[in-house]
Amino acid sequence: MRKLKIIQILPTLNTGGVERGVLDFNKYLVNNGHDSYVISNGGRQVKNLIEDGGNHIHLQVSKKSVLTLLQAKKLADIINEISPDIVHIRSRIPAWVLQTSKLFLKNPRPIIFSTFHGLYSTPFYSRIMASFDRVIAISKTVEKYVNENYERYLKRPPRLIYRGSDEEYFSQIFVPSKTYIEDFFTKFPNLKDKKIISFPGRLSSWKGQESFIKLISDLPQEFSGLIVGPYESAKPKYLNGLKKLIEDYRLQNRIYFYNAKDDIREIYFLSEVILNLSSKPEPFGRTVLEAAMMGKKIAGWDRGGPGEVLEMCFPQGKVEFNNFNSLVDTVKALSEKDDVPSNIFLTSNLMHSKTIDFYLDAIERNS
Repeated sequence: MRKLKIIQILPTLNTGGVERGVLDFNKYLVNNGHDSYVISNGGRQVKNLIEDGGNHIHLQVSKKSVLTLLQAKKLADIINEISPDIVHIRSRIPAWVLQTSKLFLKNPRPIIFSTFHGLYSTPFYSRIMASFDRVIAISKTVEKYVNENYERYLKRPPRLIYRGSDEEYFSQIFVPSKTYIEDFFTKFPNLKDKKIISFPGRLSSWKGQESFIKLISDLPQEFSGLIVGPYESAKPKYLNGLKKLIEDYRLQNRIYFYNAKDDIREIYFLSEVILNLSSKPEPFGRTVLEAAMMGKKIAGWDRGGPGEVLEMCFPQGKVEFNNFNSLVDTVKALSEKDDVPSNIFLTSNLMHSKTIDFYLDAIERNS
């Protein structure tokens, strides 16, 4: 296979699904003999990227400001010096910087790819993601959305390349240490001997935490809930509203907030069912896929990316949107059965190999 030089660009390298994907792809590129470069405004994951053999270049491309466009010349200089085969853009703010940098890029220019990681709104600001040489959609939901809303900006139809998760990291054979389990139940003694229903995701009004709280209130006492996400950094008004809702339902001893950092696998392991209940369609169902890879039961509304994941590997967990009676019945039924997800083929390796194939196809067509 031809050795490639790849630059990925994103705002920062902290936490999040896009960041995780960039890190995983960086590792894949290095392990397969390619040169991997990442441009961002830095973050706590830079160390991991470098340890995996990648190269990081610090550039302020994260602030939502017209002044950020002033970085275009610097970005062009970096690209010209590296002379990559591919530049892969993954976010809207740096996408505008990249678009402006074209004024300074030397020929032959690299082929520019963009990935739609979200169902971006359709004003002027977002259309930039559809305007590059090649576009990747991470689910059928995203593919349909791009074609319906951005068709006039596309040079070619988007290519569907599903997101994948690391099957070695999210392994069915993973077992937390005895110390971890003891410490967890020391922190949350009321969860011991309960059926833990987990709800991972950042705290946001559309993510569905309110629906999750209502669900737990309708389930028998043997069920408890864990809202998993960085709640300390959530908007205080929203967090306080959730706490008030928990009090109103008298669930203070049954629902807890937990900020998983590097222990999301442990939380999946301890959970009976992992849920996604977003109030609007999501582009993909990363958390339910990760949990499914570990052999855990998953459930959620049958729409958007999570609905696609459920359909592929655990249709028993699909629930009609906003049908709470069905949701309660589904969670109870799943907890009583031994059925677990199967046919889990959306792996990181599959996603990465398809991305490389897309790169090579574009290079061949451009040559």
